[in-house]
Amino acid sequence: MTTKELNASDSFMPMQIGNSWKMGEHTYTEIQDTLRIDNKLYYKFYSLVGGDATDTKYLRIDENNDLQESYPDQPKKVYTHAKFNAKVNDEFYTLGDKSENDYKVKVTEKTDKKMTFEFDMVYHPNLKGNTHKVSYIKGSGLDEDWKSIKIDGKVIK
Repeated sequence: MTTKELNASDSFMPMQIGNSWKMGEHTYTEIQDTLRIDNKLYYKFYSLVGGDATDTKYLRIDENNDLQESYPDQPKKVYTHAKFNAKVNDEFYTLGDKSENDYKVKVTEKTDKKMTFEFDMVYHPNLKGNTHKVSYIKGSGLDEDWKSIKIDGKVIK
């Protein structure tokens, strides 16, 4: 294990092939594979929603403990979902390009076990001020109403 790798119990977004988060048989997310984008290792998160909609995200935690997403067809585009080393009231931008899709993000809560980020589309003419929050639980990932969670081969919920 390198110094960059974390034990699952130490990470707010544990990444290992086989990790899964399930709400039911037809609604789940699982890490299926890895892929290099711009020579960086990303994990392939595949989601099935309601049995008929799918979504694939490529996520990684970088050397600064930032949760980043990139895209195989746009390797230079990097979207920052979370900065796990940030402190309460710290702010950052998801894209940093001042486009309508660039969210301003503020850390609103941070404990040893939970971290919450508030997103605001500050450059969008109609959606600015309509914030939403995303929370992560250390050792288990996104704070959602999961019925079961499997991390590093162990069912933790």
